Amino acid sequence: MKNIVIKEVSCDSPDLAELIAALDLYLSGLYPAEEIFTVDFADPKTKEMIFVVAYDGERAIGCGGIRLLDAASAELKRFYIVPEMRRGGIAGSICRYLEERAAGLGCRVMRLETGEPQHEAVAFYKKLGYYKIEPFGEYEGCASSLCMEKVLR
Repeated sequence: MKNIVIKEVSCDSPDLAELIAALDLYLSGLYPAEEIFTVDFADPKTKEMIFVVAYDGERAIGCGGIRLLDAASAELKRFYIVPEMRRGGIAGSICRYLEERAAGLGCRVMRLETGEPQHEAVAFYKKLGYYKIEPFGEYEGCASSLCMEKVLR
């Protein structure tokens, strides 16, 4: 991994929008539309989220975000790495950055939602110390949701 820079961006970043569109396209091949939990960028609460984009030079290659669930927990959202840049350590760097940001805000737990069809994602999160939990929040009752969490240090 060389010359990769992670930058915090606003929710209206064109690079973020492009990466999230690619993520949504990928997810549409795995799940029915009603089981894809997108971020509503028109919602004023979205501006409270923290988003990052990873860059290789000028090229946006990955993204992620966190949403505060309460004073002690955050949710990892909209996590995506372009396919040709996977397995290079970028995902781990983004995840650690967001975990540190959440911890800096007083969060003790990071939660996330993924799904069984995303085998590589599930394995990646387990490798980082995430473990399965019961579905939470909007994911309760969604058959394809697999929720995980990690205690932050």
